[in-house]
Amino acid sequence: MSKDRYENPLVARYASKEMSYIWSPQKKFSTWRKLWLALAKAEQELDLPISDEQLKAMEGNLENIDFDLAAKYERDLRHDVMAHVHAWGDQIPVAKPIIHLGATSCYVGDNTDLIQIRESLDLVEKKVVKLINVLAKQAKNYKDLATLGFTHFQPAQLTTVGKRCTLWLQDFLIDLEDLRHRIDTLPFRGVKGTTGTQASFLELFEGDHDKVKTLNLRVAELMDFEKVIPVSGQTYTRKIDYLVLSQLSAIAQSTAKMAVDIRLLSNLQEIEEPFESKQIGSSAMPYKRNPMRSERICSIARYVMSLADNGAHTHANQWFERTLDDSANRRLSLPEAFLGVDVVLTLATNVIEGMAVWPHVINKRVMTYLPFMATENIIMACVKAGGDRQDLHEAVRIHSVAAAKVMKEGGENDLLERIANDEIFAAVKDKLDTLTNPADYIGRSSQQVDEFIDEVVLAEVGDVEDVEMDDIIN
Repeated sequence: MSKDRYENPLVARYASKEMSYIWSPQKKFSTWRKLWLALAKAEQELDLPISDEQLKAMEGNLENIDFDLAAKYERDLRHDVMAHVHAWGDQIPVAKPIIHLGATSCYVGDNTDLIQIRESLDLVEKKVVKLINVLAKQAKNYKDLATLGFTHFQPAQLTTVGKRCTLWLQDFLIDLEDLRHRIDTLPFRGVKGTTGTQASFLELFEGDHDKVKTLNLRVAELMDFEKVIPVSGQTYTRKIDYLVLSQLSAIAQSTAKMAVDIRLLSNLQEIEEPFESKQIGSSAMPYKRNPMRSERICSIARYVMSLADNGAHTHANQWFERTLDDSANRRLSLPEAFLGVDVVLTLATNVIEGMAVWPHVINKRVMTYLPFMATENIIMACVKAGGDRQDLHEAVRIHSVAAAKVMKEGGENDLLERIANDEIFAAVKDKLDTLTNPADYIGRSSQQVDEFIDEVVLAEVGDVEDVEMDDIIN
């Protein structure tokens, strides 16, 4: 690769070889050839004068693309599709007369885009399922580990580390359901002609409408599509691109939300992403453990989210049967959105699978704030022993304010000590340890984890234990 030209970092640094290949020139232009072959096969089946020799020549030259020759033709013709028609025709002269017969440029361009989108969505689905599997395992592992919950990033009631994982997990399950719908409903453009009227094919088949309809469905079948978009202009509606980009944006949002939480927890030193033995956190501060993978997730996810806006504007600005202001934009937005999501899902799986959880740090923070949460139970226990609820409440208020002041001045939370030394709480003085057990303050967190995974996650993804990380993550 040349070092004196710009390199797309999504390809050069981050994305998997599988996703990079799907959007590579080799994949794109070999798919063009497969589409021309499918068209020729279907046309032969419908009695157009196309020989077996011509089809055999096409079949034997799908991958051996002369990119230099195609580039030379494009410099002269200023038309990428015709450049490749001529370049392939030079390779297989016997088939040259029937390549692209009756078709318009969008026959290969749009149908190839949809093939690349479908294969990319399939890869994204596998990666989402793998991430869901890893998250579910961690949720189970830490379903009972009490941790301080936050609202507004202020201390709130307790939850568990596993329950927090289910909040991330639920977002990805929603994404997976929508993603599968997008895959199941993705259509093929098919054989539609220059303005979508199929006029050129009607001419080829001498006015036989049934043969034109059969051609459209047969080519889709040969390219392994069950659905064909019912009507089109020259292009398939760019609404489909917007829906795909929006789906990728949704997945990016889920990864970013999770990564932000991990970055905040990393600051609290409760949960950290994997950190290699020789990894450097800072060039100036060698003690640092920056959450660089989570930060990269947020960085690339932000970019992917912005690309959905491109799809909206592209669809809104298509005039009548088509304009070409979509082309350059789509060459960037579609592959880069998929490459970006590929990256963030790979990183997210790596972070969750290898995340370091520090129970002692977590428990220390829990015990710092738990005395405040326990005051209601302390009051109730004293009332049961004959105490006055209002007097007890006022005593707790006074002690809580004092303890909070000590904490703000840098001291430890001494609320329980203050309560133990106050005669009004004599009835529970010897029970304070049992009244401040974190497990009593996590509600149904543990049960919610089990129920969510057993009843929701497994129903959606099934048993994915046989999915190997190497199958999905490069």
